[in-house]
Amino acid sequence: FFVGIVVNGLINISISTIEKRYELNSSLTGLISASYDIAFCILSLFVSFFGERGHKPRWLAFSAFMLGLGSLIFSLPHFSSGKYHYGAKLEDTCQIPGTSSANFTCSASTKSSLPNYLYVFILGQLLLGVGGTPLYTLGTAFIDDSVPKHKSSLYIGIGYAMSLLGPAIGYVLGGQLLNVYVDIQIPERQDTTYTKMDQDDPRWLGAWWIAFLACFFAIWLLIIPFSCFPKHLPGTAKIQAEKISETHNDGSEALVETKNIGKSFKDFPMALLILLKNPVLMSLIIASSSEALVATGFATFLPKFIENQFGKTSSFSATLGGLVLIPAAALGQIISGILVSKCKMDCKSMIKFMIGTCSVALLLNTVFLFAKCGNEPFAGVSETYNGTGTLYNLTAPCNANCRCLRSMYYPVCGRDEVQYFSPCFAGCASHLFNNMKKMYHNCSCIGKPKREDGSEDFLYEAVPGKCPTQCKFLPLFLTFFFFAVVFTFMAVTPTTVAILRCVPDKQRSFALGVQSVFLRLLGTIPGPILFGVAIDNSCTLWGINECKTKGACWVYDNERMAYLLMGISAACKIITIIFVVMAVCLYKPPPASAALSQKDSEMVSAIHT
Repeated sequence: FFVGIVVNGLINISISTIEKRYELNSSLTGLISASYDIAFCILSLFVSFFGERGHKPRWLAFSAFMLGLGSLIFSLPHFSSGKYHYGAKLEDTCQIPGTSSANFTCSASTKSSLPNYLYVFILGQLLLGVGGTPLYTLGTAFIDDSVPKHKSSLYIGIGYAMSLLGPAIGYVLGGQLLNVYVDIQIPERQDTTYTKMDQDDPRWLGAWWIAFLACFFAIWLLIIPFSCFPKHLPGTAKIQAEKISETHNDGSEALVETKNIGKSFKDFPMALLILLKNPVLMSLIIASSSEALVATGFATFLPKFIENQFGKTSSFSATLGGLVLIPAAALGQIISGILVSKCKMDCKSMIKFMIGTCSVALLLNTVFLFAKCGNEPFAGVSETYNGTGTLYNLTAPCNANCRCLRSMYYPVCGRDEVQYFSPCFAGCASHLFNNMKKMYHNCSCIGKPKREDGSEDFLYEAVPGKCPTQCKFLPLFLTFFFFAVVFTFMAVTPTTVAILRCVPDKQRSFALGVQSVFLRLLGTIPGPILFGVAIDNSCTLWGINECKTKGACWVYDNERMAYLLMGISAACKIITIIFVVMAVCLYKPPPASAALSQKDSEMVSAIHT
């Protein structure tokens, strides 16, 4: 639960604040995000190999210690970087030549030491990765050790659901704390023009660090109870004696038993080779990695997709994305855990169950084909400025003298129902407040209202924000996508339990370690990168800063984005189904007799030789 709060909740919601506070670009903050998975990849094989025969609860106490330490270190830059100093507020209206305005020049020469805190954040994430590794490998195996076989999937499903509920709490908690000023007390005066700063100000930074400190204390409280658990819970021996082996019948179990593999480090290559040569295990691992690629891609970019397709604000889109993804994923895991437990499915039945859920998820993914939206009119991108200027050029005769900045994206909607890059590019010279709402006037680029029936007297020429979208597909998209996520995550618990079943008992933790490596190398690390490249590929207008370097994308081709994401998702689902079908075909259940047949004995002898 706490790993979910910190790693997938607080860090994700704090990244944009950390970028601004410590002057980092998105590629560097992407490295911060990836550091957790890098540590997990490096350590999971070794931790799962050595922890298999060790005292698992003590490994989990060590896990709690490292997770708490990682949370503490992640919050330290706030205490050592001093108070936050913000500059003068940027003026967003048309600056007529001759009037005084801020001089914006490329400030590449002024070197700041703040970006060096990148290494502290990476260290914090690496420690969180070290702490997470025993939890997801040894912790899962410990649960499987301690409960009857038919109940294992239910308990593992609950555990995984908690790791999904964590991010939801992290988003809510972190989002609320971002409404508090980063240094708690807002300074009265830092420049001669403005005295107070509110949350709508682009210079505002929230208190991202408070929740990390709270989680540090909470996680460290778990060290004591974990340390007090015995190596095996009472009744474990009886449960283990009643379990019937479902290991894939390739002689590996007999080999592990007779050679006693796993006692020392010199057994590591042989133990790894046994798992890599298990075709059922490898098919399940590749299938789960393919699913993880899609899941992490959408977890990262679903809010961006909603924001651009349906014209919503970034905060509303993030909340909506969280409300769809988190409950759907948790529901899918719990439903599948209950079904596998109630139906007392064996290994082969669970793999067949996964084929069904993945096939339904593939059909539901077609929502991208019919619940997509076209782009709203955007001056200088999808249409000209009332017949003047050219497409893909924000500057036109009506705003040529305004000295507008391409680095300041502050969209406004004109009374002509056309969106403009900023009040400056709309040629607006002044603004005033009416009922606490900002309105722009004297806009040289904005045409006459499209509705000329005289029923509405326009008190403004432009208002802040994007134009309201005419697309009404959002409820339909969210409904279909919710169920697509439910069916996708219904395969997660059966996959984990099938992996635990199809390998020798003494290699179960190690098998989860191998899965963790592949899951990250083929799934969670490339997933956001692949989705990010696809989304960037659909960009039609890039931001350019004062130094003339390309920044973030401001406008996307909605249809192209929908087709690209649908293509990636469908391709991964098909790969998943192919490998799950292969797992069913390749699986050979063990013989009814626990004793080795003559053929098995000869094969073990041959492998020994």
